[in-house]
Amino acid sequence: MSERIVVVGFGPVAARLVEELLPAVGTGLVQLLVVGQEAEAAYNRVMVAELGVGRTTPEALAMADAAGLEDAGVQVRLGTTVRRIDRARQNVVLSDGSTEHYDRLVLATGSRPVIPNLTGLNPDPSGPVLPPGVITLRNLQDAAVLRSAVTGSKRVVILGGGVLGLETALAVSEEGAQATVVHNGPFPLGRSIDRGSGSVLTTSLRSCGVRVAGNARSTGVETAGPEGSFSALLLEDGSAIDGELLVLSCGVRPRIELAEGCGLPVGVGILVDHRLRTHHEPHMFAIGDCAEVRCASAACSACRTATGPSGLVGPGWRQAEWLAEYLVVLARDGQEAADALEPLAVEKPGVIVLKARGINLAVAGDNLADPWDEEVLEAGATAVRPRRQVSQWADPEHGRYVKMTTRGGVLEGLVAVGMPRTAAELVVLFERSAELPADRSLLLRLDGPDHLDGGSANNNDPRRTVCRCAGVDAASIEESVLDGCSSVAEVSKATRAGTGCGGCHEDIKGLIEKHFQTAVA
Repeated sequence: MSERIVVVGFGPVAARLVEELLPAVGTGLVQLLVVGQEAEAAYNRVMVAELGVGRTTPEALAMADAAGLEDAGVQVRLGTTVRRIDRARQNVVLSDGSTEHYDRLVLATGSRPVIPNLTGLNPDPSGPVLPPGVITLRNLQDAAVLRSAVTGSKRVVILGGGVLGLETALAVSEEGAQATVVHNGPFPLGRSIDRGSGSVLTTSLRSCGVRVAGNARSTGVETAGPEGSFSALLLEDGSAIDGELLVLSCGVRPRIELAEGCGLPVGVGILVDHRLRTHHEPHMFAIGDCAEVRCASAACSACRTATGPSGLVGPGWRQAEWLAEYLVVLARDGQEAADALEPLAVEKPGVIVLKARGINLAVAGDNLADPWDEEVLEAGATAVRPRRQVSQWADPEHGRYVKMTTRGGVLEGLVAVGMPRTAAELVVLFERSAELPADRSLLLRLDGPDHLDGGSANNNDPRRTVCRCAGVDAASIEESVLDGCSSVAEVSKATRAGTGCGGCHEDIKGLIEKHFQTAVA
């Protein structure tokens, strides 16, 4: 008898789970129902800003085909929400009034944008009402609004100095509209980078045409535009930043209300163990932005230092792939066989990469300590565990900055601005927990004139990870090119590389061009 799996949510992570479960659906091992709130099937939400400035198409963002899934035996309910979960009867009650039974329920509800408490906005998370000209850039409709503003060379105000806000501002500016980033702090990315890199980043943003308003506390929005649309962002000091479009980029919060409503334990996200099972409920699972991997064992060192959902698509995809295998084994071989599988691997700290014309930034780990912070550098040191060391180099005039935080020669944190080859090398060393050369200046020379046509040994290593979202290395991409792929889209279809944040597209192009240059030679 087949097991009935119901998936709540139809974003990129749910789409990967469904894709992995399709063979089991085809054999009749499982029955699968997917419930999606939006009218569209899953699409790449991370790339919505690229769509909004006209650099890609809705078709390129699509990650699932509802009609194709239906033909393959998957039930797909779009434009539908789950009103409540009946754990006792193992049913979900849908917004259309119907009830669906499940043997296994997977919550992939994702996250919702944070709406700041500003005069003129309704911050109710369950149903925010935004005036015309105010968007969160989370869906295709928001992308269409941004596209109209960019096409009309309007003034776009971005509230928030995180990665997505900066990427949006840079894209808007590059396409000819005026972009202003407003953030509450001395520099953008204030939670991830230090003062030195923040100052260099701010200068680089301005050099790229992006206006930056730092240490600015917003209090409200003015809606004096046509038909009550946005006209200005009001600040605490009494000033205002005029514009025709306001993009709220103030972070996201996991959507946990369904779990809370049926009594499941929650923290920042829905609490799950290392097999993605919700606490005290073996029939229910959570993956992606809504899931917080934090088991109930007080002895688990990984969970003691866990910080909640990562908000990155890569870890969500790895969760989906692991859970698909678990559910198939569970349906086919039973609970004992499923529990014999290796638990989900603990995720390494994520790497933040910001790439745009004129800007290259990479951040990972803990990089807030300065070389002279003796108390901070000594923290955690023992007779067998060395203290931290910090190597720092800055060239603000030319927009360059590098900081390396090490312990025993191994990177614990890095930040690099305006040094693309050095950044690439440091990221590889960080991901491999490899020891840095004793002479740290050797890494800085990678961006010198002697390396303009070359690069580091690791940059030419076929084992290096090119797409961190999908976990695809250079060798896999090169193999797909040898098999006939000649564009990023074709490589993405063959390997999944480039289907996440899009930050690796230039690297993929470089590998394709390298192959064809060699072929011509």
